[in-house]
Amino acid sequence: VRLALPWPDQKLSPNARCHWAVKAKAVKAARSMAYYLAMQARVRRLGVGATEPIAVKFEFCPPSDRRRDRDNGISSMKAATDGIADALGVDDSRFVSTYSMGQHIKDGAVLVTIGRSA
Repeated sequence: VRLALPWPDQKLSPNARCHWAVKAKAVKAARSMAYYLAMQARVRRLGVGATEPIAVKFEFCPPSDRRRDRDNGISSMKAATDGIADALGVDDSRFVSTYSMGQHIKDGAVLVTIGRSA
């Protein structure tokens, strides 16, 4: 399954210095967006009984050529990762995640591929 998530809100960065309520609103929005986009892509709910690892590949396609800190991108995706786990009906501790930087694209995006772990 492939998803194109919007570029993470700046408020989700670990370097952001905003009020906790502002950040909480951004977290809720990112989690909901990832959930609905995953459901729209028809991810299969794996249920509680399944135990195999799930491969999740994140490709960061930033909105500009500016250099990006990959660690901040990973941290900024925590809420979206939870939303994907919600859609799959699993705990995100089963995810075997990989991260890469892709080419910049207009408005930015995070391309997510979900599949079986090898």
